[in-house]
Amino acid sequence: MTMQKSAKDYANTWVRPEIQALNAYPVPNAQGMLKLDAMESPYVWPADEHMQQAWQQALQAVAINRYPAADAQELKQKLRQAFAIGDHWEILLGNGSDEIIQLLALAVAGSGRSVLAPEPSFVMFKMIATFVGMDYIGVPLNTDFSLDLQSMLTQIRTHQPALIFLAQPNNPTGNLYGEAAIAEILQTAQGLVVLDEAYTAFTDADYLPWLEKYPNLVVMRTLSKVGLAGLRLGFLVGAPAWINEIEKLRLPYNINTLTQASAVLALNYFDILKEQCQQIRQQREILSQALIDLHPEIEVFASEANFILIRMAQAGVIFQKLKEKGVLIKCLDGAHPLLHNCLRISVSTAEENQIFLQAFASVLAQGD
Repeated sequence: MTMQKSAKDYANTWVRPEIQALNAYPVPNAQGMLKLDAMESPYVWPADEHMQQAWQQALQAVAINRYPAADAQELKQKLRQAFAIGDHWEILLGNGSDEIIQLLALAVAGSGRSVLAPEPSFVMFKMIATFVGMDYIGVPLNTDFSLDLQSMLTQIRTHQPALIFLAQPNNPTGNLYGEAAIAEILQTAQGLVVLDEAYTAFTDADYLPWLEKYPNLVVMRTLSKVGLAGLRLGFLVGAPAWINEIEKLRLPYNINTLTQASAVLALNYFDILKEQCQQIRQQREILSQALIDLHPEIEVFASEANFILIRMAQAGVIFQKLKEKGVLIKCLDGAHPLLHNCLRISVSTAEENQIFLQAFASVLAQGD
């Protein structure tokens, strides 16, 4: 008698081994917790500015029975105005930056081609390279999380990667690599270089003007960190020669009607969102100093983003004890050798930062 195959047997036969070896991107349940693990804005839209009422009216006018505008021209025009994007550059919209990273990889994927990025950095760079069957080359940062430029240049010359990702500021380290180093990478690379500026609202660094000088550069941004994480809207800016090709891979109607209407409305009030980001920048400095003062053995890394990376003994234990107190941060211990005993804390409002600090101090006191 022939044994009937199970679904697992079929999956093991047909799913690529490298996909079976992966773990899905982890998203912990944060219900009922102070959520400081995902670099979200803590601010809701202020009711006294009529922003929420205008949003509700905009959504009521949406024809939900119709497909969204396929090219989202109104939204793109609002992005041009908000971020001073010239008409000679094209914009591609994605369902978050993740989709854009995947489209970029699909556009250049091929036999023997590779993706290169410094690490630790955004984990989706490596994961998506695997998804599309490309080799991934991770170049370790220095121990202080600065860019190992000579190693980067050597690996670029050796492997000639089709795609290089540079996150500025970098996640999860929060630092910038420096203009001179990035310029040298752009001049050395023969493939496409993507500057991921997901946290541009929290730093003075701005690489959009570099598009004028480097034809192998595109710039990726998102609205997730400025208070619109629930919309899942990322965008890519670059020369038409690049964007028009990548656009061919974008699935139809990938930006839904409610996201388009909400983002257009929010960009009409973009000054409010920028002011909220400025408050986060101020709180970042206050929280950094408070962490430095809290315990002499906590190493606090300078940040240009809306989060702070720290290193301390028994980071995993501290993470779990904070979770038991209803405070969720990100434990990075074990994610990469350079992140040994590291924790990442999203910067929040003054009130929520104080709640975190009190819980943190309580946990530390238990260990003394």
